[in-house]
Amino acid sequence: MILYNKIDRRVLKLRLMQESFERRTLSFYRFVEVEDPQEYRDELFLKLSEMNVFGRIYVAKEGINAQVSVPIPEYDRFKTYIRQHPYTRDVLINEAVEDNGKSFYKLKILVKYKILSDGLDNNSFDIYNVGEHLDAVSYNQKLNEPDTVVIDLRNHYEHEVGHFQNAILPDVDTYKESIPVIVNMLKEKQPKNVMLYCTGGIRCEKFSAYLKHQGFDQVFQLKGGVINYAHQVRELELESKFKGKNFVFDDRMGERVTDEVIARCHQCGKPADNHVNCANDACHLLFIQCDKCAVIYDQCCSSDCQKVIQLPEEVQKQLRKGLVHQNAHHKGRFETRPKRIDASA
Repeated sequence: MILYNKIDRRVLKLRLMQESFERRTLSFYRFVEVEDPQEYRDELFLKLSEMNVFGRIYVAKEGINAQVSVPIPEYDRFKTYIRQHPYTRDVLINEAVEDNGKSFYKLKILVKYKILSDGLDNNSFDIYNVGEHLDAVSYNQKLNEPDTVVIDLRNHYEHEVGHFQNAILPDVDTYKESIPVIVNMLKEKQPKNVMLYCTGGIRCEKFSAYLKHQGFDQVFQLKGGVINYAHQVRELELESKFKGKNFVFDDRMGERVTDEVIARCHQCGKPADNHVNCANDACHLLFIQCDKCAVIYDQCCSSDCQKVIQLPEEVQKQLRKGLVHQNAHHKGRFETRPKRIDASA
């Protein structure tokens, strides 16, 4: 049996749009010692393929990190399998806040060195001695305590569209890059309480343990991340201290938590918080674009890229040979946005 997808993505996306059932986007993680990551990966692929589950899953000796799209008819079966498996028993499964069921179009499961690229040596500290998990009510209360700092463990393009009030927002491109920046800052400030948050909780889990190893005793993390917080805020009718959108790493690129739009279009500077990838496949830059600029630029990041996508496909292929996705890991910033044209025209 083939344990990976071999069908063209265009065919898969068309099939997704034609499905007669709805899907639900879920995410979960666990740091746990996996004896044979490849064997576990293959088991997951077979089981989840049976249930027609799509998504992106990383498996490593240190655990599992998963974002998946599950057919509603298979929802209970999927949760039972995950929560009864030795590696994921009773794990917290986050449900998407805003979900159109189109988050993924195939199943991709990779064996990695780590499920989270952090640059940390797991043998140098106890990764299971983590900070205290707080629910939405407790997190809101803790925010008001004196000598408390709240730190966003996400990257600049994530917290640009949404973040907690008064949070420290490191201007970094990667989680790995943020770790020494935050540790040095905390050693200077020496706050009583250190509060962490991220998208779904996984970055806080490892980093809270590392901070405790660095001598910080009062370390707290938002249980289930912003995703779980948003659900609790709605269910309990709490005031949301998180404002704006929560960036997510699938085709949706964001879930609205509150109505505030705190970011700006990278091309015209007007309020906007929709992330898109440049329509020029040789660029693929991730940036924020308003609806008006999307029309003006044909969903491209610049007039140069706009000119490229107007060329015949064969010419585009020739132009991007060796250059495909040269910006695939680059994320646009408002202050360094591409050269713009007058969007008010």
